[in-house]
Order: sequence, then C-alpha cells, then structure tokens
Amino acid sequence: MSRALIVIDVQNDFCPGGALAVPGGDEVVAPINAMMDDFDAVILTQDWHPAGHSSFATSHKDRLPYDMIDMPYGPQVLWPEHCIQGSDGAAFHKDLRIKGDMIIRKGFRPGIDSYSAFFENDQKTPTGLNGYLRDRGLTVLTMVGLATDFCVHYSAVDAARLGFDVTVDKTACRGIDLEGSMQEALESMQKSGVTIALD
Repeated sequence: MSRALIVIDVQNDFCPGGALAVPGGDEVVAPINAMMDDFDAVILTQDWHPAGHSSFATSHKDRLPYDMIDMPYGPQVLWPEHCIQGSDGAAFHKDLRIKGDMIIRKGFRPGIDSYSAFFENDQKTPTGLNGYLRDRGLTVLTMVGLATDFCVHYSAVDAARLGFDVTVDKTACRGIDLEGSMQEALESMQKSGVTIALD
C-alpha cells in the first residue's frame, strides 16, 4: 500500500477550447482513467484561482499574457485568466474519472501562484499533500496530467526533493512548451532524480 497516482490539473481551461489550453490536453484523460485502478491511492490537483489573481496578466497594467514579472517570491509568468473558482473552466474534464482519495486545490491565495502540488511558488507555503502522503505511507508516486513543463514538472521536482520515489509518465502528460520550457523541464526533473517513463 505505497503507490499513489498524482493527477495534475486535468481541468477544462487546460484542455482544447479552454482559456489556457495545452495542445492535446484532453488526450491524457483516457490513459489516466485506465491507470487509476493500478494504484493504492489517487490524488487529484485542481488549480483554483480567485478572480483578479496576481498571476493573471489582467491584474497588471500594460502587461500581456506570458510576460515575466518579479513577484516578492521570485519570477512569475503572467497567464490569461484561467481556472477561476467555481467556473466551468476550473472543473475537471467531464470524462475524467473522479476516483480520487483526495483533491488538492492550489493557487487560491490571491497574492501567490502555485504550480507544485506540494508548495506554493514561494517554495515555503505547503499545500498539505506531503503530510497526507506520509501519514498514509504512500512513498512511490507516479505523476500525470497538465502541463508537463509547469505543474507536473514542479510537483515532480518537489516530490523528489522531499524524498519520494517519483516517476512522470510522459504518455499521460502534455506540455505548453513556452520558449523551450519542455526540454528545460525534462532536464530539471531528471537532474532531480525523477524517472521519466515514455511508455
């Protein structure tokens, strides 16, 4: 009883037609559904931003989506408005099996973004996932979902840093690839000791 599947942000706004669509984002749903019964636990994460979140380009005068700014906690990409609490865009994809033992909502603090399932972007404020996994003895993690080069990447690196055995199953992930971010993310994960599974 030690293996957990961490399903990252398979939400409407990250799928085709969404506000921040990941190319092929909906293609992860079927393989993720097929995996769920092979694990001792399934944890789902959900981007859950309040309106006017500080990571939205619309919250900053004369800024455009994908601009970079410096926040008190470090560099921050500015995003189109997405995954606003209670909106259809924030809902899980309609075909995703909601077979979760737990749902972790992140990015709900107005002044700080949260890519990782474990920490806000200040790398200090915890989401509670680490404690939950430890309490249940879940130490072997497989990560899937959206997007490979952002939320999956940061979640995997944090999990490895915390001492978990981490695999990212690339067949059930899709990425945004902003200016080479996919290659950088894969290299970062591998340097952190994350296994990248390709099939």
